[in-house]
Amino acid sequence: MPKEVPVYLFLGFLDAGKTKFIQETFEDERFDSGEKTLLLVCEDGEEEYTPSRFAVRKYAVVKVDEEGLNVPNLTKIAKENNAERVVVEWNGMMLLDRFFEAMPDGWMIAQVMTFFDANTFISYNTNMRQLVFDKIQYADMVVFNRFKGELKREDFHKIVRAASRRPDIVYEYIGGRAEYDDIEDPLPYDLQAPVINIEDRDYAYFYRDIREEPDKYDGKTVRLKGIVALDRKMKAGTFGIGRLVMTCCAADIAYSGLVCEGDPSLEVRTNDWLVITARIDIENHKLYGGLGPVLKVYTAERTASLPEAEEVATFY
Repeated sequence: MPKEVPVYLFLGFLDAGKTKFIQETFEDERFDSGEKTLLLVCEDGEEEYTPSRFAVRKYAVVKVDEEGLNVPNLTKIAKENNAERVVVEWNGMMLLDRFFEAMPDGWMIAQVMTFFDANTFISYNTNMRQLVFDKIQYADMVVFNRFKGELKREDFHKIVRAASRRPDIVYEYIGGRAEYDDIEDPLPYDLQAPVINIEDRDYAYFYRDIREEPDKYDGKTVRLKGIVALDRKMKAGTFGIGRLVMTCCAADIAYSGLVCEGDPSLEVRTNDWLVITARIDIENHKLYGGLGPVLKVYTAERTASLPEAEEVATFY
């Protein structure tokens, strides 16, 4: 096998349109790069492939069940078929970590596309949030098939953006017309205000944005409420402030905090609730292992905790 094998992942639940899209991709002469392409089919869908219509000349189609998803077996399949690139139709009822753990050495994710049936998506997200989130968080593109005019694009946009700001979003209407999502995502607070006030309900958005794009916060002043976290390795006056954040479901709730530096005489304890006003400096700090936002505290006031139902910050 070549040293690096590009892997193209196609994700989604049954009847979401994966097989149709992969079939059309293999029929496209532009996809025939001359490389031997291994198509791994990891679920039994209602549609079958029609290889006689493939424009890709060198290919192999191999079905793999859950037991076969392991490094030795996938390495064996790749070698037997001289795979130079891999296309995967993934089983929507399995988490992607299952595939990542089974990837042989040299396999590199090149692209991830996720497909949903627009008519069942909201229900799936309500009842199988973890599986839906799993299919969005790594995606480069999310396609909503069978979209109808009476559906509100904002409802779909909000769910995708809660999981990731990375993917393009495409709405493919019945009849074949496709539209790219152009809904803007303004921040829920004023980044140009003299003091950026982070409401309790907006902490998850603030934390994600400052960690993804820290430079735009450099030198800004912020006011927020959060929970203190201390570590014995911290010098006097240094502490963490943050909130419990749920990105997907209860299983992934985690403390998401930022480094604060204040008056060494300030006495705080882990789990104290504070309201702080601080200047944000983007600088190297050992607690980040590199560059990160360090909040230089001007004021710190103890405050009451939030009601239990509001303690966990979310994106939805």
